Amino acid sequence: MAGGKASSGAAPAGATSRTAVLWVPDWPVVAALAGAGLDAHVPAAVLGARSGGGAGAGHTVVAVSAVARAQGVRRGMRRRQAQERCPEVALLAADDARDAREFEPVALAAETVVAGLEVARPGLLLLPAGGAARYHGSELALAQALVGAVAARTGHESQVGVADGLLAAVLAAREDAVVPPGGSAAFLSDRPVGELVHAVCDPAGVAAVREAAGLWWRLGLRTLGDLAALPAASVQARFGDLGAWAQRLARGDDLRPPARRRIEEDLAVAEELDPPALRVDVATFAARRLATALHDLLAVRGLACGRLRITARTAGVDLGGDDVGGVVGGDGEGAVLERVWRTDDAAAGGMSAARITDRVRWQLEGWLTAASTRRGGEADPIVAPIAHLALAAEEVVPATTHQPGLWGADAGEGERARRALGRVQGLLGGHAVLTVELQGGRGPRDRVRLVPFGTEGGAGRDPGLPWPGALPSPAPAGLPDDPVPARVLDAAGHDVVVDARLAMSGEPAAVACGDTGGSRGPVAVTGWAGPWPLAERWWSGGGGARRVYLQAVLDDGRALLLAQTGGVWQVEAFYD
Repeated sequence: MAGGKASSGAAPAGATSRTAVLWVPDWPVVAALAGAGLDAHVPAAVLGARSGGGAGAGHTVVAVSAVARAQGVRRGMRRRQAQERCPEVALLAADDARDAREFEPVALAAETVVAGLEVARPGLLLLPAGGAARYHGSELALAQALVGAVAARTGHESQVGVADGLLAAVLAAREDAVVPPGGSAAFLSDRPVGELVHAVCDPAGVAAVREAAGLWWRLGLRTLGDLAALPAASVQARFGDLGAWAQRLARGDDLRPPARRRIEEDLAVAEELDPPALRVDVATFAARRLATALHDLLAVRGLACGRLRITARTAGVDLGGDDVGGVVGGDGEGAVLERVWRTDDAAAGGMSAARITDRVRWQLEGWLTAASTRRGGEADPIVAPIAHLALAAEEVVPATTHQPGLWGADAGEGERARRALGRVQGLLGGHAVLTVELQGGRGPRDRVRLVPFGTEGGAGRDPGLPWPGALPSPAPAGLPDDPVPARVLDAAGHDVVVDARLAMSGEPAAVACGDTGGSRGPVAVTGWAGPWPLAERWWSGGGGARRVYLQAVLDDGRALLLAQTGGVWQVEAFYD
């Protein structure tokens, strides 16, 4: 531990509270290696989409292990660059759910030392340092106890920092340091403004903070001290709540000083699961309803929350007492599990219902997976049915950056529809209700895929990548269940054929569409465009697939996308 001797006494009255941060370096890589069953000495990198990334972001390195970093692999590199620097590097996919699930044992270990911790994000824990430091004798002893507990119980190396204010504590953890009381402003003053990104708890806010830091750098505000020295009123007026949030952190203040809050009661929603949910995916359906209800309560009141408390009660079977994270009580009816997640109210405007649902799902997976590991490591983490689930919004403050429309998003029809679809999923299963998600591809059928309603697929092809040979805009409005057989005729009534050199045997004059049961008479063509060739995987042994597309507007008002394969035409899609 660096940073000098830490004081175990309380900070002076009116000063910011002492915050301890436990940080596991390179956590996405650590979690990915653990999930893949690889040793920590293997050079590895996690590939994913950077916040605000464009084309190719899905093949960008977002996290690197220390071994790979020593061989020249860096964040922001493309896949090929990383492999050039380190040919033996293991490239693993990013997975937020896996990161949160694997981090639960670390939170359990830290809870044996300090109660009341918060998960800022997977890999980063926030802990109150005042009382715990007095109990252990000093802040340095507290940090050593936390590092030792995590290493003994999980085998992971971690670092702890203690300071006044969130940002100073996070940066101190990255240096394994304890900042003396009152020294946070000096500790932060010479650091680049870009280091504000380390204090963002919700990945959705990373892009906004990076953009703001880039703007401040261009304006000459190069360091956190430059930002802290500006008049607070001017920063608020010029940069809004994001600027005020950043300036408070740069000064070493608490993220949410008491003077900024108005007194608001915590909001909570709960639901009894009848019958109790035996699996995480079933419990997630109830979590989605609760998340939507909690989000609506916040939106109606114009509020955002600083912390999200997740509470679950199991029925009949105890999950293992103190060996399971967040157990706050238990009786003959089961165990009560509880965990707190930190959010970014001012920086990101609070979390959406979907993000609240994600955190509940990750937490349920973490609890049940941890419990099943202690019971023999069953593949299916079914430990005990969940009979009660509750969500509470804590540290409620006025929301400013993300407000609903003046007259509301709708008159309630959308909410009723979502609840009905959620109920159908609860009865029939997660894959019984599907929605369309856009993904990358060349043809209209390649660009859409079906995913369970209310979930973020995340595993489809990146639509931001370049797709040579893709159809030009605008995209078709609809697809038939199956391509419809068709004939394209010229003025003489002969079939129009496109050869390998894209030469057409004649100009389209009529199109006859049919189905398997018969055909319709030819309809005159009033306008057409094309043809466009599409040759996929032409280098493969089977020759790949070759199609030719043609757009046609018919006399009856229809606009069709026609495709020819092997000399046979069919209707692939239609336009509005």
